[in-house]
Amino acid sequence: MAYCASRFQTVRRRTVEVKVGAVGVGGANPIRIQSMTTSDTQDVAATVRQSIALAEVGCEIVRITAPNVAAAKCLKDIRAQFSAAGFAHIPLVADIHFLPGAAMEAVEHVEKVRVNPGNYADKKKFAVHEYTDAAYESELQRLHEAFSPLVLRAKTLGRSLRIGTNHGSLSDRIMNRYGDTPLGMVESALEFLRIARSHSFDQLILSMKASNPKVMIQAYRLLVERMQQEDMHYPLHLGVTEAGDGEDGRIKSAIGIGSLLFDGLGDTIRVSLTEDSVYEIPVARAIADKAMAQWKPAAPVSSPATDSIDPFHFTRRETATLHLGEKITVGPEQPPRVIVRTTLADLGNPKSGLREPRLLLDTPAEGLLVAINSPADLAAATTASRQAGTFLVLELAPALTVADLKATALPAGTLLLRAFAASEAAALTAFAQFAREHQLVVAAEIAPSDFPALADTLRQLSDTSFVFTLSCQSGIRSPQSAISQYRQLAETLRSLGSRAPIWIRNTTATAVRGDNTFLSKLLEASILTGTLLCDGLGDFISIETEADAPRSTRLCYNVLQGAGARISKTEFVACPSCGRTLFDLQSTTQRIRAQTGHLKGVKLAIMGCIVNGPGEMADADFGYVGGAPGKINLYVGKQCVQYNIPQAEADARLIALIKEHGKWAEPPAVTA
Repeated sequence: MAYCASRFQTVRRRTVEVKVGAVGVGGANPIRIQSMTTSDTQDVAATVRQSIALAEVGCEIVRITAPNVAAAKCLKDIRAQFSAAGFAHIPLVADIHFLPGAAMEAVEHVEKVRVNPGNYADKKKFAVHEYTDAAYESELQRLHEAFSPLVLRAKTLGRSLRIGTNHGSLSDRIMNRYGDTPLGMVESALEFLRIARSHSFDQLILSMKASNPKVMIQAYRLLVERMQQEDMHYPLHLGVTEAGDGEDGRIKSAIGIGSLLFDGLGDTIRVSLTEDSVYEIPVARAIADKAMAQWKPAAPVSSPATDSIDPFHFTRRETATLHLGEKITVGPEQPPRVIVRTTLADLGNPKSGLREPRLLLDTPAEGLLVAINSPADLAAATTASRQAGTFLVLELAPALTVADLKATALPAGTLLLRAFAASEAAALTAFAQFAREHQLVVAAEIAPSDFPALADTLRQLSDTSFVFTLSCQSGIRSPQSAISQYRQLAETLRSLGSRAPIWIRNTTATAVRGDNTFLSKLLEASILTGTLLCDGLGDFISIETEADAPRSTRLCYNVLQGAGARISKTEFVACPSCGRTLFDLQSTTQRIRAQTGHLKGVKLAIMGCIVNGPGEMADADFGYVGGAPGKINLYVGKQCVQYNIPQAEADARLIALIKEHGKWAEPPAVTA
């Protein structure tokens, strides 16, 4: 059974409506935006102030941690004061991890309780244990007895519950039977769902959060498929946990949340940033608005009869190998290549932004895209001096012909980008033959609707080096988003027997018209490119909505890293602040990044407390975790190796630990 109605047009998943206080989630309701306070919950005044600040910037559901019974009792006064301030219509959610007693107290005071099934009534020891079927059933019965009182009380009071699974905090029971996998995440949630259903309780919302967008996407898809098999139609809360801050946090969140929303999944979202919570709201609002624009009624569009992508397991699409320029190879064992738009004036200019020293050695502009409108432009581009390790991409105006190309000595491995309409089979053949004779590559821009008319021609030219991209001229508000059109392109190429690489282009044609802010362009590039990369599609990427070449280059590499497609710098897993945090996450994350951000391929977790420590940082190489006020615990993987280090010493001790394990490199010198 499919996890969504169609991967080739956005059809919103049907769910039951769940009432969180007065706010409806799922059903016909819009996507709801939520966030979380970062204050100590027992500081009632501070928590109320933060709740008000969130509500005033558009947060529709506010979550507050309740790590113990004392904190849960404070929710009564917080709810009363928040309501008295004029926000009775904004529901509050208690965030519970370990203590059923705290949950039972919290449900008396707030509209929803979130429980983490990996921690609730389970003590995680990372123990290896082979469960017999009888022992496993005994564990499930124990879980039933622990969770049922909360379900029954929520049912009596008219509350809702969220079963909030986290990738890194699965119970030992789940880990031993299913492993640290999307399937394990789903089974963890289903255990709790079945208990709730046994009591005829249906006011449930589900989440499958992970810091890795690929894992998160696969887990949600699998959850929906499994729920459909059991006739469950509960709403989904979407989020990428520990996404980090700045561009990286926004990119990761857009990839994970956006990809699911554009498949029609998701009813409420939180963007988890290691920043003040109020900054999460405009990002979440922008992502939600882009998705809901796709949900408007539209005429059905034709879809491929098949979809070869396995949505539950990542496999990169197999492609032919191409050699571009002097040093660049594109193929199944190579990372996606970065193409950056530039000008003829800057192409050979040693002082252009493309050669600025602030660009890391690991993040070069590999393909240089220039517009060619005349034979004179063609001559200028091919004679310009380029830095080593790049290839030319010439965007040819329709008026330019093969005769114009013959008059110029084009470097071998140059990409010839040209749009071909359905009526241009002869032109496509002429360009392909010229490219074959001169060791060039045709980057054919063809609209999905034009492929059928050119199919026979493309089959006849199967020995030609092609790259395919899309014009997507209908824009992202069409019945088919650019994501859908690229998926259709992949299926079309498969039907033609073509293993040609695919170039994912972010242009004004793929963007929502009328919104030209940097945030909007960043989110759109992340959603389009990141979704396709997580599907296993994409051999080139370009973000052409940014005129500044260094910024465009940086964004490309950040999106590649966010999707796990190409690692060019340190990967940070940093949780958002909450009332459990034992140090200032924002300043600490920025400080550690300044010292370690050059460590390509190293994954560092910066976690505010033990709850978000060894479990939720999952597959990090090293962890910096709050153990007590002013004290830090350091981890290698999930193993704590140094306890209760004074925070003033912790940065140096972390670096020493990285060196001890052979993963340190001195930062590169930056020349003026």
